[in-house]
Amino acid sequence: MTPDYFLLLLTGLPYTFAVTGGALLIGALFGFPLLLVRRSKVTILRWTAVMLIAVIRSIPPIVWIFLIFFSIGTGVFPISPLSAALVGFGLIATANMAEIYRGALIAVHHGQTEAAQALNLSPFHTMWDVILPQMVRVCLPVAATYAIGLLKDAAIASTIGVPDLTYQGRHITQMTLQGLSVMGSVGIIYVLISLPIAWIARVTEAHIRKTVSL
Repeated sequence: MTPDYFLLLLTGLPYTFAVTGGALLIGALFGFPLLLVRRSKVTILRWTAVMLIAVIRSIPPIVWIFLIFFSIGTGVFPISPLSAALVGFGLIATANMAEIYRGALIAVHHGQTEAAQALNLSPFHTMWDVILPQMVRVCLPVAATYAIGLLKDAAIASTIGVPDLTYQGRHITQMTLQGLSVMGSVGIIYVLISLPIAWIARVTEAHIRKTVSL
């Protein structure tokens, strides 16, 4: 593969980062409110959240992307491939992050809440100062693993025309018929992106472990 083709391949990186980072941000922001609804004492709200999470996680990402882009995007209102990918993967990330948060919350011993109540802390300060730091420590490794999986799944966005890394790799392969070198380079780039994510997660977790105990 020539340097020019390699530079063309790299033009897909911003789109790969945009889909992965954007979806993860959406999931991180909206996953927590969904968790609160999931744990609501109102039965109908709780079971609605349970069913919503189950449905979202049961349908393959490519089906969600196609539903949003080809059905909603063409039948209701126009939507760009990048926007459709962000909505689709953001929806999936929200459901998955809600479950990651739920697992982290369950891991925090109930005695922590009781101790906070004994100290007369308000519900807000109990959650913010006591529960959340411990949740972060528990969910960070799982969230990092999910982020790496999301990075790989985001390649599906190329099927609706998002010019990401996989899209450019396929395009160059069609032009040069050098599938092994091109797609091998794509694979190596994905590995090089994934390794720093895992490393940052480990370093951050180690730092939190020193300051927060369960």
